[in-house]
Amino acid sequence: MDERRGKRNFLHLVSASVDCDQDTILIKANPVGPVCHTGADTCWNEVNEDDGNFLNRLEQVIRQRKEDPTEKSYTASLFAKGINKVAQKVGEEAVELVIEAKDDNRDLFLGEAADLLFHYLILLQAKGLPSKT
Repeated sequence: MDERRGKRNFLHLVSASVDCDQDTILIKANPVGPVCHTGADTCWNEVNEDDGNFLNRLEQVIRQRKEDPTEKSYTASLFAKGINKVAQKVGEEAVELVIEAKDDNRDLFLGEAADLLFHYLILLQAKGLPSKT
């Protein structure tokens, strides 16, 4: 308990995984209360808040990848392959979402839903139509 603020500090584990060469652990968690020993929301002086603008931020990143492509960017590589490839990816992700919707694996379903949303936003950018989120 953070005695200075009277709050309980918890991290509700969402997932944990090891990278390909097994030298890094990625832990995803939902915080309850500040998570830094100083009482700050994070140890990097960030604020843990969901401002509801994650789609705007994602769209900005996608636009940046389109306007300033890098060799290592998956998103930039899709733009480079053209509208047909981008549209094909949206179709593939939509079919995969439908397939997962018929099963009972919530994590796989949510992953495919995220993939479809991501590729749909890329398609909007490729067509020059921002989502206006």
